[in-house]
Amino acid sequence: MKISDWIDSFRRAEGPPPQELWPFMRWCLSGAWPALWLAAFCSAAAGALEAGTALILGRVIDATVALGPDGFFSVSNVGLIIGALAFFLIARPILFGFSAATNAIIVQPNVNPLVLSRLHRWTLGQSVGFFDDDFAGRIAQKQMQAARAVTDVVSEFINVVAFALASLVGSILLLLAIDWRVALGFGVWLIFYFALIRWYLPRIRKRSASRAAARAMVSGQVVDTITNIKTVKLFAHDDHEDQAALGAMATFRTNAVQFGILSAGFRFALMALAGLLPVLLLGGTILMWQRGLATPGDIVASGAIAIRIAQMTGWVSFTLMAIYSNVGEVEDGMRTLTPRARVEDDVDAAPLDVPQGEIRLDHLGFSYGRDTGGIQDISLTIKPGEKVGIVGASGAGKSTLVSLLLRLYEPENGRILIDDQDTRHVTQDSLRHNIGMVTQETAMFNRSARENILYGKPDASDDEMMAAAKKAEAHEFILDLQDHKKRPGYDAHLGERGVKLSGGQRQRIALARAILKDAPILVLDEATSALDSEVEASIQTALSRVMEGKTVLAIAHRLSTLTEMDRIVVMDAGRIVEEGPHDVLLAKGGLYARYWQRQSGGFISTQAAE
Repeated sequence: MKISDWIDSFRRAEGPPPQELWPFMRWCLSGAWPALWLAAFCSAAAGALEAGTALILGRVIDATVALGPDGFFSVSNVGLIIGALAFFLIARPILFGFSAATNAIIVQPNVNPLVLSRLHRWTLGQSVGFFDDDFAGRIAQKQMQAARAVTDVVSEFINVVAFALASLVGSILLLLAIDWRVALGFGVWLIFYFALIRWYLPRIRKRSASRAAARAMVSGQVVDTITNIKTVKLFAHDDHEDQAALGAMATFRTNAVQFGILSAGFRFALMALAGLLPVLLLGGTILMWQRGLATPGDIVASGAIAIRIAQMTGWVSFTLMAIYSNVGEVEDGMRTLTPRARVEDDVDAAPLDVPQGEIRLDHLGFSYGRDTGGIQDISLTIKPGEKVGIVGASGAGKSTLVSLLLRLYEPENGRILIDDQDTRHVTQDSLRHNIGMVTQETAMFNRSARENILYGKPDASDDEMMAAAKKAEAHEFILDLQDHKKRPGYDAHLGERGVKLSGGQRQRIALARAILKDAPILVLDEATSALDSEVEASIQTALSRVMEGKTVLAIAHRLSTLTEMDRIVVMDAGRIVEEGPHDVLLAKGGLYARYWQRQSGGFISTQAAE
């Protein structure tokens, strides 16, 4: 195994992410600990060599003073010379090089994808309500921010903290060998140093978290504006969006300034304290030398340690500040991403088997946790191969019904059965594999036409994919596509959310995707309501092909699209109030008949008929 593969970068985490900082960090890094401890050991060993460097330097000075100009390179001193050369030319470069390699090759390239892949998998499993309540850009920013911050914390801890702690321990031992009083002075200095860190770093961590939250809000605001740029242009709201972005940026700037003030104060205090150390150690060792308790080499060794630690003080302290800043960002990302807003599979959930395609709603109820809204006590059976239309005014509960069927939410009351299997006890993936769906706002990825159609069945052949496109009457216009990189036909990219296509073209690609998926149950959620009547008429043939041999649930405001359904279910205020074939409902003269009479261009009024 290559050294770069000592950490499995895409290993799955066990269980959900904890909502407390250090358990969350352990969850992020589980499986990587042996390699991380090895890297920390190598860094600590390299740090311990710093004291060895000062010790050897002191011994060389003592030998120079004792042996004089002509005696240093004599046979009697060959052991010291060879030892010093081996230390500086062999041992030190090898250990420092291996320490750098473990961090740069094992840790940094692997920890980031390890953490990001785990956070991304967890986020993908959140319910749709989780995404509805936040900015898409902010959620993505939190994933990347948290993964980068965890990586930086681990890398800097290994590269700096382990190194520095070993250096401090080695330095204390060396100073004790010179004189315990010099070591005691160093110990007193360390107390003040750690007290300074203890006071500043929690405050830095808190302000860093505020700065990270403000930064993510800027990203969310900007991405939200860009995502809806056509709406911004149509309403001439460039200035409004500019002000909204400037408001988020101003909040970020305020937080960044507050962080900078604290950082500058920390730097000044550290430099003042670091300047005291050489005076303390050198002065103390010189006093010991004057009393005959130290050698010139001891003065050099203590001076080398004092200068090195004084230099390292700023380096270590600012690294600790960066670590605490990153810890604040990890906490901020953890708070956003770890809440369990999700629909979970049962431990013993089985794959859904759909030999027939019967759907039965049994006293189904759901109101989004509120007292009103949603649906109430819905009982409905859709026979295998039956085509059922659902109509009702906005807010009647049609979309809620579909969301529950797809198990985007859990029913609060009742149950849904497909071929006598309760959807709560089957895996969500198998449930959604068996349900094809075409919606009003057709989801398109900024990928090629081929990839968008193959989303229905990723392992399909090109021939199968093109056959589906032909059935959806999409093949001809796809052949004429060309994107800005001159990629033609099925290789042409469609732009974000399919922006480069017309509504009818997007709908045909969505239909091709559904045809290729070939699920036994098909849901049409306002599939043609965004199209004009002429385009809708041209797409009806493709729709008919999609529906062949399937159990169909079709929601529509445009009632003309439902006249050929086997049965139409009318909903009002979350309940089923009428059901039957189109002609029977018209003859009944009830709510459906009033909807039909009040249509303008085939649309139901957004308010329920009176």
